Amino acid sequence: MHTLSEENYLKCIYRLAQDKGQKITPTAIAEALGNNPASVVDMIRKLTDKHVITYDKKKGVELTTQGQNDAAMIVRRHRLWEVFLLEKLGYRWDEIHDIAEDLEHIKDASLADRLDKFLGFPEYDPHGDPIPKANGKMAKRFSTTLADIKPGAHCSVVAVKDTSSQFLQYLQKLDINIGTKIHLIEKIQFDSSLVISIAGGDHKTVSQKFGESLLIDI
Repeated sequence: MHTLSEENYLKCIYRLAQDKGQKITPTAIAEALGNNPASVVDMIRKLTDKHVITYDKKKGVELTTQGQNDAAMIVRRHRLWEVFLLEKLGYRWDEIHDIAEDLEHIKDASLADRLDKFLGFPEYDPHGDPIPKANGKMAKRFSTTLADIKPGAHCSVVAVKDTSSQFLQYLQKLDINIGTKIHLIEKIQFDSSLVISIAGGDHKTVSQKFGESLLIDI
């Protein structure tokens, strides 16, 4: 059994491992969580003692098999709750993340499985992230961003890397959702901003950061 704080650390390490695929340092964890580096080092010791992570200065922080399983189940609960909040309670997609952060820590053994069945076994959450199954397996995870593709390409939005309310509200303002079709018309050489057409509409210019925050499938 893990404390709420321990679960947040496990989930953070799990996400860093998926997003970056490189060495996870205490500094990277501190930055991701907004925590003091000293407190991160202390938590690394605790989680190492629980055999859910290993830490080596050369290799960084890595989840053990048990740690991987524990983290995946926390993420599973979080993403299922996001689906429930959006589809069944009518919350907007920019509201659900923070509420799911609280609900994910409910530890009833069968709740996630019952919720999964009630929702019809969804494969992705409202932000396009794959939902781990009870056995830890999950659907394809997309990694190509709008900024990665070449001008002239047509693509569909499949997920968002930035789940902050500010970015999600901006997407709503542009009428961009999961599944929206986008045509990348031009990359501006000066600042790498992007000229796009959304669902065949008028041309709009967005920043490079915007492009790097939107995951797509061609």
